[in-house]
Amino acid sequence: MKKSLPIGIMVLIGIVAFIGIIAFWYMSTYNQLVKLDEQVNESWAQVENVYQRRADLIPNLVQTVKGYAAHEKETLQAVVEARAKVGQVTAGAVQNVINDPQSFAKFQQSQGQLSSALSRLMVVVERYPELKANQNFLQLQSQLEGTENRISVERRRFNEVTRNFNSTIRGFFKSFVANRMGLEKRPYFESQAGAEKAPEVKF
Repeated sequence: MKKSLPIGIMVLIGIVAFIGIIAFWYMSTYNQLVKLDEQVNESWAQVENVYQRRADLIPNLVQTVKGYAAHEKETLQAVVEARAKVGQVTAGAVQNVINDPQSFAKFQQSQGQLSSALSRLMVVVERYPELKANQNFLQLQSQLEGTENRISVERRRFNEVTRNFNSTIRGFFKSFVANRMGLEKRPYFESQAGAEKAPEVKF
């Protein structure tokens, strides 16, 4: 006749198994949250890359326009100043922007002001047919249009991975692990009127 294990040992085995399951779940959840956090950071880096590409195009654009419309100083200066403000906002570390809703709002606002200044510049350009025929200007036009489209795409991707991250860390059990890791909800890019389309850049 087989002897059964004493109840104390069976309880001990049960406790060890339970702790093992909890430890496995914790490590699995931790790794999942790390992966999601890295996806948000990677997506944000892409957003910054496309905005930086636009910022890099602006000096050449301003110089080209200035060659044909030097007396449009106010409009040109507005673009230069808006670009400078963007540089001030993005001077902080990546984590400071996407982990702080106020910094994120400032980033979005400064980029919006730059978009607005560029739009005003494009209105000015309409008055100069010879500028619109300039090959350098046409190349800048093409690059700027492509960049605006990329900005729209990368912002959408960022919102998608951020939504996945935010919904995961708010889950009932996973929120305990997220809190211990110091992970907090990340902000989204907010839509504005007409934001479903990339800004139309007319030359």
